[in-house]
Amino acid sequence: MAVPSTRAIAKVFFTLLALAGLTYLLYLVRSILILVFISVFLAVALGPAVDFFNRRLPRAVSIFVVYFLITGAIFGVGLLVIPPVVSQVKGLANDIPRYLHDLRKNKQFRKYDQKYKITHKLTQQAQKLPSKLSSAAGTLRDVTVGVFAAATKLITVLTITFLLLLDGKRLVAFVFRIMPSDREARYRTVADDIYHAISGYVAGNITISIVAGTVTYVTLKLIGTPFAAPLAVLMAFLDLIPLIGATIGGVLIGIVTAFHDFPTSTIIWVIVLIVYQQVENNFVQPVVYRRTVNVPPLVVIIAVLIGGSLLGVLGALVAIPIAAVIQIVGRDWWRFRQASGDVSAAPAPP
Repeated sequence: MAVPSTRAIAKVFFTLLALAGLTYLLYLVRSILILVFISVFLAVALGPAVDFFNRRLPRAVSIFVVYFLITGAIFGVGLLVIPPVVSQVKGLANDIPRYLHDLRKNKQFRKYDQKYKITHKLTQQAQKLPSKLSSAAGTLRDVTVGVFAAATKLITVLTITFLLLLDGKRLVAFVFRIMPSDREARYRTVADDIYHAISGYVAGNITISIVAGTVTYVTLKLIGTPFAAPLAVLMAFLDLIPLIGATIGGVLIGIVTAFHDFPTSTIIWVIVLIVYQQVENNFVQPVVYRRTVNVPPLVVIIAVLIGGSLLGVLGALVAIPIAAVIQIVGRDWWRFRQASGDVSAAPAPP
């Protein structure tokens, strides 16, 4: 058995050392890499909308138009959600004195009040309120710093996304041009497949969520449940999370209907939720995802579980398109290996 030379051992050692250093460097800048990853994802997702306006407007203006429409949609949702919430809270605040008055007339409450000094303790806590203002100010400062940090990250992501939307195609085209001619066409095809898979998935997922929110709003309005608009927005947002989002939203809304009119409203909501989920899972999602990502159900479940464990809600949201990207790259690699004769005839991977 041949003994490796000192040069070969040194080469392996320094290669492993360089890989370890690179891994540590990536770990140090992981927060920046996450922002870049989010920006790339947003750039691909918003690409079709920007291309649509770019047919009539300059590209920079088209990007600003898309940003403006998204901002307008967010404010529109806020205008839809906030007024009913404020109205309900205001009504509750106006009814609180009546509730307290009725409570004081209750003999049982007066009995507990005399025994446990509830009113006295509440008065003492109210008197201590000024002394707690300093700690409240500290908490407010921490919250303000947190909001500022989040706003900074948002601006960073939007800026990187803007630059990617503006010059991303030229950058990708430049990378393709410097590749060997025999690989350029192949990698262009893979890149186009990835682009259409991610953008199609995002558009389809948003469409499905809008449908879920609309069904929720109409149902809650018909059964007279309060906070119909905020709950519909909550359902639409949670429905963006694959597999479990609609179920989580449905359970939360079911709890609200139970407080409003149990069991009639709750039974109606459960029936509507079950029927809608069957329609969405068996008809809507297969049609949308088959035309975009075309990922097997088992892979979807595993990808969502892995993404959720790594990055939480964000990981669950991007798990399916990432799985689609891996599948596209894997299929291309398999076809290339078969075409080059490195692999014997065998069924292609799913």
